[in-house]
Amino acid sequence: MTDTARPIAVYTDVDDTDPAPGIALLEQHGFEVRVLGTRDPQQIIEGARDAVALLPGYAAIDRTVIEALPNLRLIALMSMGFDYVDIDTAAEHGVWVTNVPGAATEEVATHALAILLYTLRQLRFYLASANPADWNERGPTAPPRLSERTLGIVGLGKIGREFARQAGPLFGRVVGYDPLMPDTLEVRAELTRLGVERTGLDQVQASADVLSLHLPLTAETEKMVDAAFLAGMPDGAVLVNVSRGALIDNDALVAALDAGHLSGAALDVLDQEPPRPGHPLLGRDDVTLTPHIAYFSQRTEIEYVRIQAQNAVSLLANGTPDSPVNRPSAPRG
Repeated sequence: MTDTARPIAVYTDVDDTDPAPGIALLEQHGFEVRVLGTRDPQQIIEGARDAVALLPGYAAIDRTVIEALPNLRLIALMSMGFDYVDIDTAAEHGVWVTNVPGAATEEVATHALAILLYTLRQLRFYLASANPADWNERGPTAPPRLSERTLGIVGLGKIGREFARQAGPLFGRVVGYDPLMPDTLEVRAELTRLGVERTGLDQVQASADVLSLHLPLTAETEKMVDAAFLAGMPDGAVLVNVSRGALIDNDALVAALDAGHLSGAALDVLDQEPPRPGHPLLGRDDVTLTPHIAYFSQRTEIEYVRIQAQNAVSLLANGTPDSPVNRPSAPRG
């Protein structure tokens, strides 16, 4: 602690994010704030040894980092996903972990629809051919009529349901799968209102001409979209992923695209970000790829930073943060 005994909050990496609103909120509530500007674990340890709250961008916070920070009470993330933090070790050491649920639900769903329509309507080809020389050129296949196709949604949380609300009316049928969603009258009514037919994963996989992933990355979901999964999808199907890149086995996806079994993929995430030069999904005409930007808008640019900082403020004021993803058995206090 410093001489003033103010609690320390430390930002690790901020990249292109402006942490100023978060810093102001934290300082207003009595925190001393540092910005390290690094993802290097040793630099994080050295710069945050006395920290009560750690606020990462996408820096991996593993057991080594957590155990080296004896005053740490909170790891406040600026994302919905939390697969880059050792949740079990945090809970074991009395440290809360929080995320920003719901902050970008509309944006992520809208982005998924945008890159999907870009892919299905073959806009890469037709934008390039909008010139006098190529004006009458046609792609190798005609785009599908969406009202004659089936949309499959794997993961019916907030984003998956919002995606169903936005994209569903364009399709002839919408099927969805979520093993964690309860089967209650309320849930059934909502899915009916959204036009989603809840089925098993095998049925979604086999019937979806477009399959969109809206899942967290866990030990169970890592590379769940493998060669066998893709082989069970309809010929000419399109895969959409705005969740986590590691849900997909890249080699299997490349093979399915090369074989023509899938007609395309619309992705906002990769297994490695930024991707290494020569990554197999870069530069392909049958892959629409955006740089993990689905969450981004004028609103979320502020909200992500605010919610991240507010979790630290709430912990200090109330003893618990607002949006925890774990439950420490004996929280530090």
